[in-house]
Amino acid sequence: MILFWVVAVLAVVSALIVVFHRNVVYSALALVMALFQVALIFVALDAHLIALLQVIVYAGAIVVLFLFVIMLLNPEPDARPSGRYGVRGAAFAVTVALGVELGVAALVSAPGSPAPLPLDFGSTPLIARWLFSTYLLPFELTSVLLLVAMVGAVVMARRRA
Repeated sequence: MILFWVVAVLAVVSALIVVFHRNVVYSALALVMALFQVALIFVALDAHLIALLQVIVYAGAIVVLFLFVIMLLNPEPDARPSGRYGVRGAAFAVTVALGVELGVAALVSAPGSPAPLPLDFGSTPLIARWLFSTYLLPFELTSVLLLVAMVGAVVMARRRA
């Protein structure tokens, strides 16, 4: 349980770095760290296949695609926005309100053990059955969407040059 909480806190910190860092390359690298930490949580749940897929598919392929597009587009450093303190204050207030709401929901939720997982949770046959029957269309549409995004990034970069 201690390992879970340590990894969970590190995952949240990495996710905050993804959102709040000004350099997009550092944000992408923090995203890799957050995805690795989610994989560690899957390992703690004895879902080793899902953890492996998390590392290979998300931390490996997707983030490499993000980094490729970032390097291809070569974004300029963000200038400090001026006169947006009202928006920042509102965003901070909403963030604090949602955090308080999440904390209250966690405290008043029904205590006890979680629902038991199926015996074959995270197993290769179950994942394969879901992936190639129930979720085949979303899986294929996601791959087409990623291909279109990559081609679009290349086209946008060529026009700019």
